[in-house]
Amino acid sequence: MSFPKDLPLEDVFASIADGLFTVDADWNVTYFNEAAGRITGILPIEAVGRKCWDVFRSSLCDGNCAISDCMEREERIVNKSIFIIRSDGSTLPVSISASALRDGDGKVVGGVETFRDLTEIHAARRDAKDIYRFENIVGRSPGLEKIFAILPRISDSEATTLLLGQSGTGKELFARAIHNLSPRRSGPFVAVNCGALPETLLESELFGYKAGAFTDARKDKPGRFELAHGGTIFLDEIGDMPGKLQVKMLRFLQDKFYEPLGGVEPVRADVRVIAATNRNLEQAVADGTFRQDLFYRLNVVTLTLPPLSARQEDLPLLIDHFLGELEASQGKDIRGVSEDALHVLLHHDYPGNVRELENILEYAFILCPGGFIQMEHLPEYLQPEPGAPGRPDPLRGTMNAIKRRAARQAVKRNNGKKMAACRELGITKDTLRRLLATSRKGK
Repeated sequence: MSFPKDLPLEDVFASIADGLFTVDADWNVTYFNEAAGRITGILPIEAVGRKCWDVFRSSLCDGNCAISDCMEREERIVNKSIFIIRSDGSTLPVSISASALRDGDGKVVGGVETFRDLTEIHAARRDAKDIYRFENIVGRSPGLEKIFAILPRISDSEATTLLLGQSGTGKELFARAIHNLSPRRSGPFVAVNCGALPETLLESELFGYKAGAFTDARKDKPGRFELAHGGTIFLDEIGDMPGKLQVKMLRFLQDKFYEPLGGVEPVRADVRVIAATNRNLEQAVADGTFRQDLFYRLNVVTLTLPPLSARQEDLPLLIDHFLGELEASQGKDIRGVSEDALHVLLHHDYPGNVRELENILEYAFILCPGGFIQMEHLPEYLQPEPGAPGRPDPLRGTMNAIKRRAARQAVKRNNGKKMAACRELGITKDTLRRLLATSRKGK
């Protein structure tokens, strides 16, 4: 295949940073720009005329060829993350976009693919993950930074702390961070979910019991407060604690004493209390389901944890963090998330907060055989609806349309500075003016 004389591709594509190559209907490489040579390690003069799979060796060359899908199924690929094998044998993460190449009559005569080296982006994400880590909490959003700033001082104190936030925001993670930063770090950290047990079991679980307290109580059993002696007890979902236990909890917060079931003498425990709830305790007090005096005892230091929907900046960091943990525990070679799948993850509302994100990634990790997590590996409820409008495809249309779009985008990237756009594209002012003029006319 040769390019029509009125479509001088070189003046637009030769100097762009992204790699670009085209193939004819027989999969022979017909164009290979300098950036493609730099990224793959193969000179353009060596690439042209060879089969594309001998030149651009990627993780999709095993039957899932992107250009093949575009040419045979009339599908378009936009920002799909894969990895390629360079001429020296090393692997490289790249993002590809591909489309069928048509002549002026709309007939498919080949395919075009662009690709971008993601090495620096992946390295930056890894570095950022380490920079924006506090204990085992990952994030850089303003809401988290405010909490990070005061968390050491809260940890140094002995004050009862109340963590508020929606379900799945990581309240236990913050409680553990407070414990690990506190003078009690060498002592135990004991967590109890107050909403997971019925009242009778919860009382014995918290305060223990003495032999003979009830039929099956053949010997003494220590409760969680006794087990947490010298350390920290974390009472999750304390808003669901029954009224009778609220009285016992109030007494402990007042004088550090409690009574085991069946006991006749109070027991002292050196324990710091961190409580958490996703309920509105002030409303519960107004409704009469939560004791006002207990609320005031708990509300000495309060931290309100932001939902994930208010932490958009943290999503890429959290995604890399969870994938790293999954890779370490399961030993599967997952390079990251494809850009189209990442687009979906970054625009989801996450009603289940961080826990939902973690579950999504674990599900995708199971389905993904290796390489990059793709759209098809995400849970069904995140899959786009059939026929739903997608993101703009930079390789859609005729070559004239692609050139005009490249010109417009270059001008936009350079904040309207046309000379800067010319330098980026490696074209003259007259060529840019012609491309922009035909763009305005809709040609």
